[in-house]
Amino acid sequence: MPPLPPLLCSAAKALPLGLAAVAFTFQAAAAVVPHLTLLIVATAAVLCAEAALHRWLPGQVALLAKVCADTMTRRLTCDFLLLFGMVRLPGHQREAVYLPLVLGLLLFYALHFATHAAAIRVRQSRTLPLLTRNIDASALCITPAPPALLTRRHGPRLLLFGLPATAGLLVTAANDRPQYAAAGIAVSVGLAALSLGELVRRLVRHRPATADEVQEWFDAWLAEYRPTVGMYFSGGASSAYQANMWLDALASLDGRPVIVLRERFMMQRIGATDLPVVCLPKVAQLLRLEHSGLKVLIHPANSGRTSQVLRIPTIKHAFVNHGESDKLSSCNPYAKAYDEVWVAGPAARERYALADVGVQDGDVVEIGRPQLAPIAPYAGPPTGPYTTVLYAPTWEGWDGNPGNTSIVLAGENIVRELLADPGVRLLYKPHPMTGSVDPRAGAADARVQELIREANRTRPGPRPTPGAAAELARRTAEPAALTASSFRPDADDAERMLAQGAPPAGRAAAVDAATAAWEAAHWASLSAGEHQVVTAAGPALYACFNAADLLISDVSSVVSDYLAGEKPYAVANTSGLSDAEFRQTFPTVSAATVLTPDASGVPALLASVRDPGGDGPVPARAALKLRLLGPSDPPSAVRFGDAVRRLCGAADTHRLRMADRLLPGIPAQRQALTEMRETRDLEG
Repeated sequence: MPPLPPLLCSAAKALPLGLAAVAFTFQAAAAVVPHLTLLIVATAAVLCAEAALHRWLPGQVALLAKVCADTMTRRLTCDFLLLFGMVRLPGHQREAVYLPLVLGLLLFYALHFATHAAAIRVRQSRTLPLLTRNIDASALCITPAPPALLTRRHGPRLLLFGLPATAGLLVTAANDRPQYAAAGIAVSVGLAALSLGELVRRLVRHRPATADEVQEWFDAWLAEYRPTVGMYFSGGASSAYQANMWLDALASLDGRPVIVLRERFMMQRIGATDLPVVCLPKVAQLLRLEHSGLKVLIHPANSGRTSQVLRIPTIKHAFVNHGESDKLSSCNPYAKAYDEVWVAGPAARERYALADVGVQDGDVVEIGRPQLAPIAPYAGPPTGPYTTVLYAPTWEGWDGNPGNTSIVLAGENIVRELLADPGVRLLYKPHPMTGSVDPRAGAADARVQELIREANRTRPGPRPTPGAAAELARRTAEPAALTASSFRPDADDAERMLAQGAPPAGRAAAVDAATAAWEAAHWASLSAGEHQVVTAAGPALYACFNAADLLISDVSSVVSDYLAGEKPYAVANTSGLSDAEFRQTFPTVSAATVLTPDASGVPALLASVRDPGGDGPVPARAALKLRLLGPSDPPSAVRFGDAVRRLCGAADTHRLRMADRLLPGIPAQRQALTEMRETRDLEG
């Protein structure tokens, strides 16, 4: 179903909140007047508005809590307005009869408070000081998590458990028979008491491992596994792709790799891998890696927390980045904090030299881009009825430069020109962070997606066979079954840690094969010439590269990666620079067709891509690929492995030199030095 327009979307979000405000107003008026029918209808409307808020607008619930209008306050107001109105109704003035009902309601809310306190204690007891994945954690005796309704969703729990009490009060208001209210309140009290008892039982009978026990277990695993090389990553929820692109390269290394994370939520955003994954939220835990045997950490991104791991003197650090472009962000001054900066090719080395940000040329190592191996090489002009064009604009960046992304100034023009050509199949894949800084980018992205959906509605063409859809459905379930089938819906971090213990042999390879099969089924399930908006996790960017005959993008790492296949590409110039200045400023554009914001050059671009003799920049793309990504022989994966082994050797040499120089007389230091040398001799 297509998303609602922004105005309708805002109205839909405000509707439950407005309904709740109106319903409370009418409920208060009905209680004061009093008016039976209005009181019942208004109370029912309050309940419906509450359910809608919790089901569809949890953000609004959080905002209400900040202004002291949380779920508890609203439910108390609703129930006691109902009681107040009942007392004032004609023939209902029997305070002595309703007093037990009031006391019953108070007991229910008291039990809810106690349940909430117990839930907090249960969550605290299950919040482990660190998390792991692909490591056997059975020794910690982790038990399944209680239902989320009891521990993490106190608002819906109050609504659900309080519903019998409110319903009983409404029936009593209608027929003046208190036994209905008493029965409803009794049911609510019973539910609250049962939930409290379950949480107390878990606290008493299922004592989780203490922080010291978890740390002792992890230290023992480190001593046994003795990791040699790892990847360190810290970032926001939308940045996991920066680490995921290095998983296969890390897994191909000799030695004992490990992935080190800092944010708990990132544990489930790291892709399928058989490598051990550890999350160390606190600095004190992180610094214990100094004695783990870890020699080298690669860093796909800079973050505020990176400086904490750089304090470990026994580990060598290499910045590998998550992509390279001509933007200033690709030669960040932070890079000089690392021991080495590993780049794809000579262009990046030149970029650091020109930027003069403190990175010494001797610390720059060219390793290529090992993750680009799956990209298929250029096979000539398109031969089928459609030319597949991938439009992949980057995001707007932090500096407000209009040349960062084409989506605001040129995106709609580019897409309109492409859709106007009946021989084009468009793949639109915006950057995951589009609109995160500039709302105009998000609005333009929404309009572009609507243009594509409208074009699909009017586009003729044969439909895929039913068998293709069935095959896609079957293939869709396979990767999930291999990675998350053991999770219960209510599983928390601790239970997921237990479920994601030591993986079966070859699990990551099976996931890769299942993902490739899904991608093939995905393309086969589409109608001939059907345009695609690719915003989900799949198909991946490199799969889109292989499906495309032409890329249109911005000055970004997407262009550099796409050149691995040497296919035609174009770059949108929204910087305000002339064509000559644009090409001189951004070397990755040198073999591209440059498009102006009005996208008037798109028809000629398409004609050149389709003409076997019209694609003149073929030699230029080959030369630019060599400059950006380095030579193909030896392969990038080999150069990456060589760089890791060389830096591991440098780390060993540094450890031995510092141990001999600083503390030769301390027995513990002598023992550690002896063990280090014995390990080096065995591994050498």
